[in-house]
Amino acid sequence: MVYLDYAANCPVDKKVLEDFNLNSILYYANPNSSHKLGIEAKEKIDETTKYIADIFKCNIDDVIYTSGSTESNNLVIKGFAELNKDCHIITTEIEHSSIISPCNYLLSKGYNIDILPVNENGQIDINNLESLIDDKKTLVSITCVESETGIVLDIEEIAKVLKKYDNVVFHTDATQAIGKVNINFENVDMITFATHKIYGINGVGVLIKRDNVKLLPIIHGGKSTSKYRSGTPALALILSIKKTLELALNNMDKNNEYIKDLNKYLKDKLSKYPDVYFNSTDKSIYNTLNISIKGINSKEFASKLEDYDIYISTKSACSSDKNISKVIYALTKDEQRSASSLRISLSHLTTKDELDEFLRCFDIVYNQLKN
Repeated sequence: MVYLDYAANCPVDKKVLEDFNLNSILYYANPNSSHKLGIEAKEKIDETTKYIADIFKCNIDDVIYTSGSTESNNLVIKGFAELNKDCHIITTEIEHSSIISPCNYLLSKGYNIDILPVNENGQIDINNLESLIDDKKTLVSITCVESETGIVLDIEEIAKVLKKYDNVVFHTDATQAIGKVNINFENVDMITFATHKIYGINGVGVLIKRDNVKLLPIIHGGKSTSKYRSGTPALALILSIKKTLELALNNMDKNNEYIKDLNKYLKDKLSKYPDVYFNSTDKSIYNTLNISIKGINSKEFASKLEDYDIYISTKSACSSDKNISKVIYALTKDEQRSASSLRISLSHLTTKDELDEFLRCFDIVYNQLKN
């Protein structure tokens, strides 16, 4: 079996799982309980919260725990809009569905939503962004790393520009960025991510919200770790974030060097095929290589690879089940390339032998479908 879909989901690191299991046994009291066991549980959560706050240089009250990036992104978009009924929201055409879908929902309710185009390198025109800013309370949401191509957007520069506007709040979905690329989030007002993209456990996410930003909660109920998200804290899941981030951040440079070599090897081999086009660019992170194969249906290609026990994606796992990739079309304006795109995502767990097996089977399927 060759798994090359790490951008969709990663296996849990054994150290993270051991940490999760141990904490599940040791700390089972409700952290909101006032008795000794509850206080001990809350103290453990506070340790994790302080660790995260130190990383993002924010206050501990700015750390909000959720069930994942989708909930975090919905809280950002809807929570901002509900508090600011006459607001303006600006995003891009290459955002994850957990940004686009709540924006579409708000659009149906009459909210003012602007969608920024991107160029062939996946970058926005900052002058275009500034031209859309008016005197209304405005939320700008732009991804850190696009999930299908791995393209890194210039979040630091965008944040610096937006900082001069007092009525603008800037959010970035950093789900594909954390643990893979160094980004200075100093001027970003809200940051969202989940740990299952970096060998953590599914079902937990984080929203960093600077204290200058106000939101209305979208989940109401009793006391929790934050007034912005009710529900009994998932203690072991929350504690697993610390271990996941420690492993990802401490090993990031080493892992990137290894994955960089795999990416180059794979790209060199695939470039020999005349009908293979590369959609990932030199601005993409190393773990993601997106290609299109002229005249080939991507779903059929991926399905035939699966017959050889090889697993890749046609696009983001959370995107709609349509024939073309909206992201590839936004980059290329080419329907054929958008209908034939494949995402190969690598890991420090990927071996060269696995890539050779993938390439062997790729050649078989390529020739079979082309003929």
